[in-house]
Amino acid sequence: MSAHNAANLSREETAARSSSITLHDARVELDLTTAPDADTTGFLTTTTLRFDATAESTWIDFLGEEVSRVIVNGADHPVVWDGARITVSGLLSENEVTVEARGAYSRSGEGLHRFVDPADGETYLYTQYEPADSRRVMACFEQPDMKARYTFVITTPTGWRVLSNQRPVVTTGGGATQTIEFAPTLPISSYITAVAAGPYHRVTGEWTRAGHSVELGAFCRASMAEHFDAANILEITRQGLDFFTDAFLFDYPWGKYDQIFVPEYNLGAMENPGLVTFTEAYIFRGAATDAQHEGRANTILHEMAHMWFGDLVTMQWWDDLWLKESFADYMGSHASVAATRFHDAWASFANRRKAWAYQQDQLPTTHPIVADIPDLEAAKLNFDGITYAKGASVLKQLVAYVGEEAFFRGAQIYFARHAYGNTTLEDLLLALEETSGRDLRAWSRAWLETTGMSTLSLEGAGEARDIVQTDPRPHRLRVGLFREEDGALVRRESIDVDIHQERTSISVPQIDGEESDLILLNDGDLTYAKVRLDERSLRTVERSLSSLDDTLARGLIWSALWNATRDGELAASRFLDIVARHAHAETNVGLLTGVLANALFAVRHYVADADRDAASATWLDAAWQGLQGAAAGSDGQLVWARAVGHAAAFDAARADDMRSILIGDQAGPDGLPFDADLRWIWTQALAATGRVEGADIEAERQSDNTMSGRTEAIQAHASLPEREVRAAAWTSAWEDTSLSNDHLAAVIAGFRAGGRRDLTQHCDDDYFARLIGVWESRSIEISRRLVTGMFPSGDSTDAVDAWLAAHEDAPGALRRLVIEQRDHLARELRVRAAQTQR
Repeated sequence: MSAHNAANLSREETAARSSSITLHDARVELDLTTAPDADTTGFLTTTTLRFDATAESTWIDFLGEEVSRVIVNGADHPVVWDGARITVSGLLSENEVTVEARGAYSRSGEGLHRFVDPADGETYLYTQYEPADSRRVMACFEQPDMKARYTFVITTPTGWRVLSNQRPVVTTGGGATQTIEFAPTLPISSYITAVAAGPYHRVTGEWTRAGHSVELGAFCRASMAEHFDAANILEITRQGLDFFTDAFLFDYPWGKYDQIFVPEYNLGAMENPGLVTFTEAYIFRGAATDAQHEGRANTILHEMAHMWFGDLVTMQWWDDLWLKESFADYMGSHASVAATRFHDAWASFANRRKAWAYQQDQLPTTHPIVADIPDLEAAKLNFDGITYAKGASVLKQLVAYVGEEAFFRGAQIYFARHAYGNTTLEDLLLALEETSGRDLRAWSRAWLETTGMSTLSLEGAGEARDIVQTDPRPHRLRVGLFREEDGALVRRESIDVDIHQERTSISVPQIDGEESDLILLNDGDLTYAKVRLDERSLRTVERSLSSLDDTLARGLIWSALWNATRDGELAASRFLDIVARHAHAETNVGLLTGVLANALFAVRHYVADADRDAASATWLDAAWQGLQGAAAGSDGQLVWARAVGHAAAFDAARADDMRSILIGDQAGPDGLPFDADLRWIWTQALAATGRVEGADIEAERQSDNTMSGRTEAIQAHASLPEREVRAAAWTSAWEDTSLSNDHLAAVIAGFRAGGRRDLTQHCDDDYFARLIGVWESRSIEISRRLVTGMFPSGDSTDAVDAWLAAHEDAPGALRRLVIEQRDHLARELRVRAAQTQR
């Protein structure tokens, strides 16, 4: 077995291992004193595992530089290591195995990531494991159903702040180094253990409720402290702990609650109990919209929900990943509305998160929410729109189906019954059936164990109408009836409907003796389905969308318009006209942000080829006018300014104005904060159109000598519209293994900047030649970024079809990524062709 195959653990073999091994405790000793030395690639790691066994031999997982010693029950054991698995034999009924090894510092965000801050030269470490990278730091049984009590002992340079899942209990050392031992954890899976170390800035707080007190901590790099609004973060944390304690009737079990914001993070956040990690993007260096604050609050609450859904009760294998992620995604929005000031969170969910689900569910690689996950590579790719957003959408339908009270009482039973254990779908359904009195097996088959989605439309005229659904499922939904009154679009009535079949007859009453101007299926967003607007409703939306004073309803309408555009049923030009007419009046900045992003995507991907340049120019002008008309200092002004920057990467008509504003020769719009983040968006646009040079980019970087500044400069340099520059970016992305995950993403973005196929299409053949090699030689995170980011968006699918036909035996996860990119391209070509035929 190759090292690559050995690392890809299967469901069957891990199930066999857990049936013969019962893990109790793990002691992990890490020597991180070498971290500040850039020439040192690895660190010493010693793990002692105590477990019972019914088999004579097994394997222990480890990915690293070296395994130097293995001790089994006090005696040295031959080191049998294939690069991923350490084989141990001679096991007894009770065992203690110690593995001495050397792990590798990571630059990809997998395992123990090492970052050197360009602002002050300080070194920072943090771990990220899900689904299976704890074996890059410690020898372990890398599967969620083998929980243990973990004790971490960490040695670092003196003066560093050292964190793990539990509180420190013993600190020793002196001089240049310190050793900190942490209290043992409660039983948890290996992938949610965590370590962080470095001169992190710390803000403390406390949450107290009915005699139960939890120490709170918020951490970031020292150079980010001036931007760190920890008070807001801790406020949301307290509100969440209040809400979940009441909702789940199970006290927060993990002792302290630390939250650390780290650089070069691959995810939004990770739910390590007692030490939640977040992307540093949630620290706002400059101006941030209310939608960005809402998004951060949602993520804080999402991860907090995991303290129960995922950490306290954990899925047995990755097939049931939804048991934690779907619930956390649902709870993020639910708790935002119930416990914080972000009462429009469901509108953001309907417009943004569900858009992710709809896109994923229409790919040929879509899968049931309860998925078939044969191995770890498949698990890695299933952290997707199905598992998160579709699952959360379906849970919202389940709450409507069984009732909110029954739903939460079922959750309470589930936690009490399975605390610190592992579960499957069956365990949850049993608890919900007990509290709701409903048979949920048919519901589960219809929603959790199938793929695809229904599309709902309305047929007929007058009072007798039919709701028609493709791919029929049981839906409990609401139909909203709206009239135009005194210049405003107003909901006058709503109808609750249960539908099961392809066609369901309903009675739509007239309003004041006339038909409704807008009939909105799934008003309130209770179910998961694409919604089509009938022609009368569409004409009403074209006239009056911005007069509708209901954020969720507007979000649903924007979603319906976008889905119809993606499916080629609504002309891209008509969608863009609606955006141009109504986006300037959109008061919800989250909806506005999504709408403007969709508009640019429609211009670049769905407008007919012959019309694209003109559409790009028109959209840039619309964005510029939106910026000029936005209220000074408003969130909307900032969103429009960012939209100008994104649009200007494809058209240089406003380049002179933008450059003059950046260098101070021309005043920008009143109240607009030209902070580093916005300056980079505009600078990168100017780079993509050749209106700045390398020296200009370097000057910008020197004025922003931070991690973000360096990363943004890499993207800007790679964006310059010269064939040699793009060719260098291409080679660097594939071959420079020193690039961090963030720097690789910047190079890829620069290579693709401005949609300049004339500068990049010469690399198409090389893309397909490199796929197998990169998949076998690089980590799955880096490989995924390259496979998806460098995919050639040409004028046909012939090249990718040929590769797929010639590589039927390629790894399944690699084929999935390529197939998905092919489908995106095929959709674009199909929709653009439809525009030409109109």
